Amino acid sequence: IERSLLGWKEIEYEVMRDGEGNVITICNMENLDPMGVHTGDSIVVAPSQTLNDKDYQRLRTASLNIITGLDIKGGCNVQLAYRPSKMVAETIGEGSGYDEEGSMYYVIEVNPRVSRSSALASKATGYPIARVAAKIALGKTLAEISNAVTEKTTAAFEPALDYCVVKIPRWPFDKFPMGDRSLGTQMKATGEVMAIDRTFEAALQKAIRSLENGRGSLLWEDPNWTAGEPPQLLADDDRLWKLAAAIRSGRSAESVTLETGIDPWFSRALSRIIGMERQLLGEELTPDLMRNAKRMGFSDAQIGSLADYLPEQVRSMRKEWGLKPVYKMVDTCAGEFEAVTPYFYSTYEQENEAVSSDDAVAVVLGSGPIRIGQGIEFDYCSVHAALALQASGIKAVMVNSNPETVSTDFDTSDRLYFEPLDEESVRDIIENEGEGRSIPASMVQFGGQTAINLSQSLGVAGLPILGSSPDVIDLASDRGRFEMLTARYGLPQPPGGMASDVEVALQIANNVGYPVLVRPSYVLGGRAMEIVQTPSELQRYFKTALREFPDQNILIDHYLTGLEVEVDAVCDGKDVLIPGIMQHIERAGVHSGDSMAVYPAQSLTEAEVEKIVDYTRRIGLALGIIGLMNIQFIVTGGGTYRGFNGDDYRDESGDAEVYIIEVNPRSSRTIPFISKVTRIPMVRIATDVMQGKTIKEQGYATGLAKEQNLIAVKAPVFSMSKLAGVDTFLGPEMKSTGEVMGIDQTFEGAITKALLGSGLNVPEGGSVLLSIADPDKSDSAGLVRMLEQGGHKIYATNGTANMIRLMGVDVTEVEKRLQGGKGRTVVDIIEDGTVSAVVNTVTGDRSTLQDGFHIRRAAVMQRIPCFTSIDTARCAIESEGAMTDDMESQGYSVKTLAEYLGDT
Repeated sequence: IERSLLGWKEIEYEVMRDGEGNVITICNMENLDPMGVHTGDSIVVAPSQTLNDKDYQRLRTASLNIITGLDIKGGCNVQLAYRPSKMVAETIGEGSGYDEEGSMYYVIEVNPRVSRSSALASKATGYPIARVAAKIALGKTLAEISNAVTEKTTAAFEPALDYCVVKIPRWPFDKFPMGDRSLGTQMKATGEVMAIDRTFEAALQKAIRSLENGRGSLLWEDPNWTAGEPPQLLADDDRLWKLAAAIRSGRSAESVTLETGIDPWFSRALSRIIGMERQLLGEELTPDLMRNAKRMGFSDAQIGSLADYLPEQVRSMRKEWGLKPVYKMVDTCAGEFEAVTPYFYSTYEQENEAVSSDDAVAVVLGSGPIRIGQGIEFDYCSVHAALALQASGIKAVMVNSNPETVSTDFDTSDRLYFEPLDEESVRDIIENEGEGRSIPASMVQFGGQTAINLSQSLGVAGLPILGSSPDVIDLASDRGRFEMLTARYGLPQPPGGMASDVEVALQIANNVGYPVLVRPSYVLGGRAMEIVQTPSELQRYFKTALREFPDQNILIDHYLTGLEVEVDAVCDGKDVLIPGIMQHIERAGVHSGDSMAVYPAQSLTEAEVEKIVDYTRRIGLALGIIGLMNIQFIVTGGGTYRGFNGDDYRDESGDAEVYIIEVNPRSSRTIPFISKVTRIPMVRIATDVMQGKTIKEQGYATGLAKEQNLIAVKAPVFSMSKLAGVDTFLGPEMKSTGEVMGIDQTFEGAITKALLGSGLNVPEGGSVLLSIADPDKSDSAGLVRMLEQGGHKIYATNGTANMIRLMGVDVTEVEKRLQGGKGRTVVDIIEDGTVSAVVNTVTGDRSTLQDGFHIRRAAVMQRIPCFTSIDTARCAIESEGAMTDDMESQGYSVKTLAEYLGDT
């Protein structure tokens, strides 16, 4: 039990010490949100803005004393709580800790390692903390380690900042609208963005533009805020926009400070931004007014919205008035020494430090903040694209806004622009790189949907794109155009259509038959995707979807039950290379990012493989793909479940058919996985293809590559315990935040490793709770038999227990309903540790989802495996004990990936 420091300022220092006791401060940071919000969920500013020199030096000295007193060699992050401002202290009342001398502070936490804040501090200053810490661990002193940025100074020089850095977390609530959005001591963000500019206001607005959360700018307001009562300024993911809305509505910066505990310096900065909004609304747009707005971080789109112009008109006006951004260098020394690493940010001043050269250049567009559906896999692709360009003698220019990534290391590319991935910023960068020479081409295939979404606007602006053209990208993404193409080439797709109103949607669903799969076009990670069973559910879906995606058509497909298969391929316009076919363990209906994928596919017939390869080749050539593409297929017929161990569950009666679900004309989240397990460097091959080098010229055979002598399983990892109010069932909308890989010579070994890595392994002989939806009961019979044979005690809810009794298997029935039961309920036996795993499937019906919600949440909070797919549960039980058996029979040994792949 500790004293509450709610409302105090939260300050962080990143410090470094070598083996001889030399210590330096690398960066100090201030959380905009006061104590009470996890630092990972706080907006962070560097350097601190509200400390005077006396405050700063006192906390700096404390941090240096701590790292010295603890005898830490390397990097260390020190978090401190410092007295609140006088205004905030008065609202806290007695015990606020305020004193005029400012001597009151507490040490919250010391991290004697590289941390999340270390990554931010490294990118904010240009000081490579991990690199220096590694050299200190090898015995070097700070004075012996060179500064890679200047190549003139040493690591003993403390970085100096002549700019402001703002970090804003990226939360997943666009995927989980029913989740608890409040922010507190439990971190909920999945990623973050960082922006750099000369002022706090400009850096803040840049960071907001980088979030890609549908807000776009500080102008966004929820319609409910103006229609009803003004929103409370509680800590949640929308608080920044609520603060701006409150000031717009007439509240003073002081009153906002009193309600939130945010230092008045930040409230007044927001007031200045709102003041500029009012000027743009009420005054004629002049060169001086536009210059002032741009220096405060207003985008062309914001200025156009306020001054009643189109963004392109604003762009033309500022060019005519000679207003364009210049690029300044992050040099660790505030310009005292000349820097050699080209790491830039934009600002509206006079001197441009990013002067274009005569070298061949290509621009790689990164993937922005990490979020569900677009994770670190795409940064892998961006980095490998940059490396491939450099290997070809072409200078790689990287654009990204994420401080957590390798792509934003200053030495990964030849030039780094730390800028928002929006149309205005990217066009400005490309034009700056093309100043006085030909405009360089951009690579949009490696940055996920973020980069793909920019392809159309770049194409309209006449800017060249390497690889598949904007029209090819649109053809693959536009349902109507793509259906015409597949029909022309005889490529089967599930029957469906596209609608923008509910009447047309009901007609399409009636024609193709329920259940139907519905989703907006041009979304990533299965956003807003659902399996709909009835007309009333379809009406409910449309009501929500049209409000959230007003300008997009809704795609409606007949939902096919079958085996899902995924293929990554590279196409050079003449030939296609497929490194391998991945089979999903979960049947169609579970998003590919949440499915366990197995390489090579274990239960496809030769005919099905031939069809998949043929369809992949025909699609790539018909679309005109140059570079990477990802295709997802459904194989129907031959049984609803196909086992991975021989033909135990395989029923090959009836003709199997292969349907094309989706084509993505870009890299996918499985590219790192398939590249690692096949030794085929997909990104490098695709990068060379974009430069005109064919697959055969690179020394690779075309078609389906020979299978490696191994089995690899990719398993998703979830963060559900951190997100209260979120249902864990797997469906067509992606929910996982990461992934692991298991690799072995056998399927049992590979999946066991993957399940262990993801925390979904079932303890041998442990008790299991089953609550199976009616449509899945027949499929669950094999699972029940396996549980019985494995010595598991089975608990089940009423309907499932009846089915199990009819099979002659012992079962203990448990009350499902959370109210009204006389004995222990399903939640009770989860919470008291009676069961060590849960299998709970759902049909998609809303009432069923709510009924099982508490079961699944209880399992998540108890940190025991909760399977919402029969397929996953069956594989987990099948592989049970595989590792132990292997160890007992042959002795368990660890192999490197190179050894698995036969490298020496």
